[in-house]
Amino acid sequence: MTHLRSRRRRLVAPLGLVLTLATLGVAPAAQAAAPADVPTASTQTGPKLPYVVNTRTDHRTISSVEKAIAKAGGEVVITYRQIGVIVVHSTNPSFGEQIRKVRGVQSAGATRTAPLAPAGITREGSVQELTPEDAAKITAQAGKGQEPLEPEQWDLRAIGADKAAKINDGSRRVTVGVIDTGVDDTHPDLAPNFSASQSANCVGGKPDTSPGAWRPADPSHDHGTHVAGEIAAARNGIGVAGVAPGVKVAGIKVAEPDTQLFFPESVVCAFVFAADKGIEITNNSYYVDPWLYNCMNDPDQRAIVDAVNRSQLYAQRKGTLNVAAAGNSNHDLDSDAIVDDSSPDDVETPQTRTIDPHECFDIPTQLPGVVTVSSVGVKGTKSYFSTYGKGVIDVAAPGGDKYQIPDTPLKNGRILSTVPGGGWDYMQGTSMASPHASGVAALLKSEYPWASPKQLQAMLKAQADNPGCPTAPYDGDGDGVVDAWCKEGKRTNGFFGAGVVNALDAVK
Repeated sequence: MTHLRSRRRRLVAPLGLVLTLATLGVAPAAQAAAPADVPTASTQTGPKLPYVVNTRTDHRTISSVEKAIAKAGGEVVITYRQIGVIVVHSTNPSFGEQIRKVRGVQSAGATRTAPLAPAGITREGSVQELTPEDAAKITAQAGKGQEPLEPEQWDLRAIGADKAAKINDGSRRVTVGVIDTGVDDTHPDLAPNFSASQSANCVGGKPDTSPGAWRPADPSHDHGTHVAGEIAAARNGIGVAGVAPGVKVAGIKVAEPDTQLFFPESVVCAFVFAADKGIEITNNSYYVDPWLYNCMNDPDQRAIVDAVNRSQLYAQRKGTLNVAAAGNSNHDLDSDAIVDDSSPDDVETPQTRTIDPHECFDIPTQLPGVVTVSSVGVKGTKSYFSTYGKGVIDVAAPGGDKYQIPDTPLKNGRILSTVPGGGWDYMQGTSMASPHASGVAALLKSEYPWASPKQLQAMLKAQADNPGCPTAPYDGDGDGVVDAWCKEGKRTNGFFGAGVVNALDAVK
């Protein structure tokens, strides 16, 4: 599995995890550390690798650690002083081991396993193109007040977004930041609602806000543009409509230009940038590469969790709600063991390992305070690919399912949305479910601008419709084999969390 979640999971926070994250330095430092012990760089030279070095946030500690980094053969790319995260490049093969011994360093590690190179996504299956002939069939059935391709958008009707738009289509004062492969802001369905001043290219860990830097590196990098359209495609008589067609959308590109992998330093940059630019909601339809699950007993993976968690908590403190896709592996995140055969994904042959999802975490999905979204199809049942887990999933939303067939002109169970170059294509995955939840959150924020991220998440859950666990054994692909088991709770369950989001209830 590459890493975009058009085909995607979360570090839920039982008490033990909260305590573990606190020890990683997510809590404010009480006092300055003593001067760092300065290591001596190894005389050996290896491939250039990026690292995150996590410290206390006081000036003295950061300055001392920066000096130690240089002494150990590291080059500082950028220092995020507000969260104590330093992005570093080094060819010293012992850099991580050496810098972890420095006083004031709380965690440090390499953010990939292969040398730095131009750098994918996760969607379930391939993109399905909408031909001009098929578009004409859909448009011919569009009713009064509908966008031309809206008859095919079963997903909007499933959550009442079409009716919600007639009451409140969202506020221009609310922006959803799409942290993804980039957004084509020239698309006619996105241009009316695009916020260039809140957009950037964060690839490599340092924001680039030059004009157009947020656009996809290649037209085939269509994931972010598709997600943006699901959230806020304008009701302008062109193409499709988004869940919240009156809000603004920004693009924060974090995908490497060749492989489309989303590395930690880029995601750290994106969360900090979104927070500092006043973005109210971020959508995260991906997992942070190169590890599908980051295990806390590995120093490199631990440092990745620490750095990304610091950045997303910083965004929460600044008023940003972070929404993320659950994953497309049909994994039970509340199980005792999961086989991960896709990590690390920046090498030709990943290793196969068995992990405990209570100790090894998919990020940002499982980080505390992040809204985790599973996927449903047109019938309202869990999508065959969607990852799930009691106590992990917060809400569910339409993400498509090729086995659940809608009564639409083309009877396509996937999600139709915008793609680069001015077109519209079908995709499916929890990557598509997450932006539906982000859109509903944007409608709630429009109705209740005073709401904090915590309050917004509570409201998102309160308006959701919970169908409960299925009464029959779950066979998502219809092959006669039980594919998943839903655990029921008092108010939530493993498939849908608090329930399927409801845009109409959000604006009522």
